[in-house]
Amino acid sequence: MSKNKRFVLISVLAVILIAGIPLFALKGADFGGSDDAGSKMVEQVTGDTYTPWFTPVMEKLLGHELPGEVESLLFCVQTGIGVGIVAFCFGYLVARKKYGGDRDTHEKSRRPDEKKGAA
Repeated sequence: MSKNKRFVLISVLAVILIAGIPLFALKGADFGGSDDAGSKMVEQVTGDTYTPWFTPVMEKLLGHELPGEVESLLFCVQTGIGVGIVAFCFGYLVARKKYGGDRDTHEKSRRPDEKKGAA
């Protein structure tokens, strides 16, 4: 087994262990979201019940809370749009460097007999 394959295998195993150990070591634990943890901490610090500053825009439009599946869908669409923009920007930068960019880069990549002035 090559050194590179061994490193990848060990890394994948470490990621699986890091993700899996808490699920089995902490049986019955509540893995709540950050929203719940934040509101509980505010209640502990202030001693009052936590009330949000505003209600989400979609809840105002619909008049009720969105189902979890719809929230997940909207989050995935938002994530997809963001990833698309970032991927486009990286692709643009790579293509600009590869096909355009500085003249010095093109001059260095030419063979000595192709340089300007060589006849």
